[in-house]
Amino acid sequence: MEIIGRSRETALLNTYAASSQAEFVAVYGRRRVGKTFLISKTLGNQMIFETSGVLMGERGEQFSAFNQSLRRVGYKGKLPNKWMDAFFALEQTLTPLLDDKKRQVIFIDELPCFDVARTRFVVALGHFWNSFVSKHDNLMLVVCGSATSWMVDNIVNNRGGLHNRITHLLHLNPFTLFQCEQFFQWRKMPWDRLAILQAYMVFGGIPYYLSLIEPGESLTQAVDRLLFARQGELYEEYERLFASLFLHPEPYIDIIRALATHRYGLTRNEVAAVLNKSNGGDLSKQLENLVQCDFIRYHRVRRKKLSKTGGYYTLTDFFMQFYHSFLESMPSDEHYWSHNFRSPKVNTYFGLSYERVCMAHIPQIKKAIGIDKIGTEYYSWRSNDSNQRAQVDLIIERADRIINLCEIKYSEGLYTIDKSEDLKLRTRQTAFVDQTETRYGIMPTFITYANNISHQITMDDLFNE
Repeated sequence: MEIIGRSRETALLNTYAASSQAEFVAVYGRRRVGKTFLISKTLGNQMIFETSGVLMGERGEQFSAFNQSLRRVGYKGKLPNKWMDAFFALEQTLTPLLDDKKRQVIFIDELPCFDVARTRFVVALGHFWNSFVSKHDNLMLVVCGSATSWMVDNIVNNRGGLHNRITHLLHLNPFTLFQCEQFFQWRKMPWDRLAILQAYMVFGGIPYYLSLIEPGESLTQAVDRLLFARQGELYEEYERLFASLFLHPEPYIDIIRALATHRYGLTRNEVAAVLNKSNGGDLSKQLENLVQCDFIRYHRVRRKKLSKTGGYYTLTDFFMQFYHSFLESMPSDEHYWSHNFRSPKVNTYFGLSYERVCMAHIPQIKKAIGIDKIGTEYYSWRSNDSNQRAQVDLIIERADRIINLCEIKYSEGLYTIDKSEDLKLRTRQTAFVDQTETRYGIMPTFITYANNISHQITMDDLFNE
């Protein structure tokens, strides 16, 4: 199977591999986003050692997995049960296999799993890099993990032996709509862009989820089979996601559930109030962990000026939003999606999800507007004035002193702005200008199928590269 939709990431990995020095590359991103596949396909022919941590494994299982990998490359000594000894055994085993004339890759997958309590794995890894790998210009150490917050805290921002040792970081993001279309075309699936968009609103741009859709299926058939059928491959995926990432997943699930029921997001204070918990360091860390895992996003807030604090957290993971909208109280109908696809509830869901799709495709929107070369800040805005309540889905504030006030409307056909809608748009614009006291020029921008507004972006624009 070839690599689809990852031309940039493949090129970067090949560039790192072609350098003339030792490289330490950390690849991280959401579970199921395709990290292992990308690394194996791109660097597989250069790997001299490969191992993987055991998801939800205990101490003995982690050492067993590492020791088995040692055996596969020829280690015949006593099996270590301490990480410092394990990496020394790896060094002894690899030394006779080194070839200074070509790049050789050491790949450690699911790195966070190895760091079980009180085993000092990170310390041993740092020593392995400093004492062995960094001494050989042809070696390339690649580490990978789905527990993104752990990767950032312990590898990227390490203050010990790994401090400033990472030579390259690669954050693998979910597919964009452009990449999803490439993927569907490669699989010879004759879906139009509306069907791909709707699939994105259910599964997000997660390659593994999309790969489970059979080429001969419609979207409704695939959703029923994978999510609503009791034996569906993604039937228990939600629980698996959290269990594989967090030792104590309950607080994280509570935050996701709170954000799933608040369309416009919540401030940290509001999250604490909804959950009836302290607004302290634990909550801040949990929110940051979810941001790093690509599950939620923090939006800066615009009042009289753009503030770095007091912003809103919103749920951005489409699969999680779908779960809380339809699967949390699992319906007994295993063909629920087919039977309810045209229902008001589903249509409302698509409308709210379309806003999230747009927020995930800001570069494409900027390109469609013609401002991709201009510096910008983007955010949502909601009024704090009880007499002038208003909400703007997306605001793009530009360095050329223009603000695009974007109104996002999902529609499967042509969307027409009537007098009532026009009045609402003007009211929102007035409220925004009054409350922020901005002196920038305001340019109303519609993101939909609109046919009677001068500045519009259509669904097709979101499919741009």
